[in-house]
Amino acid sequence: MLKIGEFSKLSRISIRMLRRYDEVGLLTPETTDAFTGYRYYSEYQLPAANRITALKQMGFGLAAIAEILRCWDDPTALERCLAVKRAEVETALAEEAQRLRLLDTALERLRKDEDNMKYDVTVKTIPERCVASVRQVISNYDREGDLWGIYCQETAGMKIQDGEPMFCAAVYHDGEYKESDVDVEIQRSVKGTYPDTEHVKFKTAPAVQAASATFRGSYDQIGGINEAVAAWVRENGWAFDGPMFNIYHIGPYQTRNPEEFLTEVCYPVRKE
Repeated sequence: MLKIGEFSKLSRISIRMLRRYDEVGLLTPETTDAFTGYRYYSEYQLPAANRITALKQMGFGLAAIAEILRCWDDPTALERCLAVKRAEVETALAEEAQRLRLLDTALERLRKDEDNMKYDVTVKTIPERCVASVRQVISNYDREGDLWGIYCQETAGMKIQDGEPMFCAAVYHDGEYKESDVDVEIQRSVKGTYPDTEHVKFKTAPAVQAASATFRGSYDQIGGINEAVAAWVRENGWAFDGPMFNIYHIGPYQTRNPEEFLTEVCYPVRKE
């Protein structure tokens, strides 16, 4: 039998944590002296101690570790637990990578001259045009690519000609920013007449007057663009008048490098 200090050295787990594991029933000493209260462990408990340490390093909490240890001899259940944790870690990594991109963008903009950080806002009329349209309620804004996928799939082989000027745009029909169930319509300008498919509708989009600002780079800049447009609208006596939309002059379908994206943010406006 091993005293708690000896077992601590062999397992590389502090005495404090061994006592904690005992309290929660995760790793109970082989015996405890009834008179002194001293805890004694067996060498045969070292594999269990090592499993606990490994699972903690993977990010599991004590309650989850207890569940996993109970199914340790069931490979299917064990694989399922590890797969779930792996998916959680992948999600966390993606969120951290996004935070890093935001920080890098902020640092890069801070290093530039102030003039380069300004966005030019202009009022322009987007002309009437024939478009292929897909409009659906999607789970969130990041799923917009699903609509473009539907368009490509359902129009493959139709030999659709691009309209002039050629616009690829996304219209956001909700009257507010929503965290889920967002009403989004994608439009691609076309030339000619084509039959509707299950989800792709061909229609004429009316002309619209919009305050617009064009920027190059990742979509992380949208917040700054919105600030610039809102300030311009306020200072020049205009009012917002309809759902905003983005025109993708260069987007993910043309390049995989976000720094090469060229996006025009448009807010329909009217003179007050």
